[in-house]
Amino acid sequence: MLAALAEAHERGKRVVSICTGAFVLAAAGVLDGLHATTHWRYIDDFEHDFPAVSVDRDVLCVDEGNVLTSAGVCCGIDLCLHIVRRDLGAVVANRIARGPVAAPHREGGQAQYVPTPVAVAGDASLSDTREWALQRLGEQATLRELARHAGLSKRTLMRRFTEETGTTPLQWLLDARLGRARELLETTDHPVDRVARDCGLGTAANLRLHFRRVLDTTPTAYRRTFGN
Repeated sequence: MLAALAEAHERGKRVVSICTGAFVLAAAGVLDGLHATTHWRYIDDFEHDFPAVSVDRDVLCVDEGNVLTSAGVCCGIDLCLHIVRRDLGAVVANRIARGPVAAPHREGGQAQYVPTPVAVAGDASLSDTREWALQRLGEQATLRELARHAGLSKRTLMRRFTEETGTTPLQWLLDARLGRARELLETTDHPVDRVARDCGLGTAANLRLHFRRVLDTTPTAYRRTFGN
């Protein structure tokens, strides 16, 4: 099996591991010289056993082009959706995500160990506030407004939000806005400056900046690839 994996990698095939599957890829030499991750519970053993691999401890998944690794099993869903999004666009990935009721997009660089991995329903959860924000992505929602909606102080909101999602409110908003921008670029012919306004990123220059930083492409190039 290790020889088959190594051969597939040498032929340029995409190789993907979920959770502790990274141990197999590393044993096959596929991960040598690359960044990778695995389940947080076993990451010390992984780092000890495979010193040729650069271990990213606090991420959901790592994309090294044709070699991708994820943390725990649930992060494997994030990774699979990331692959679909990379190949087929955000609209298709979001449609698939609705089947298993998965988050359409969790940024791969956020923490994999979340103290409250599944939000508690009811008053203890910030899910209503997140949904409220998603319905207003085109507006410049501030941390103060999010805290006001949740009925919390800003400091308490920051702590609770990070506990529930593994990321900060402002980073979560940025990820959501980029996701909305991708959908608009795929499904409409709106000019880039309108897409920027509608997703809450303000200006075309700001949209281009974040697209280049996160996706290593431009909005126009993205539309050419995934637009209807």
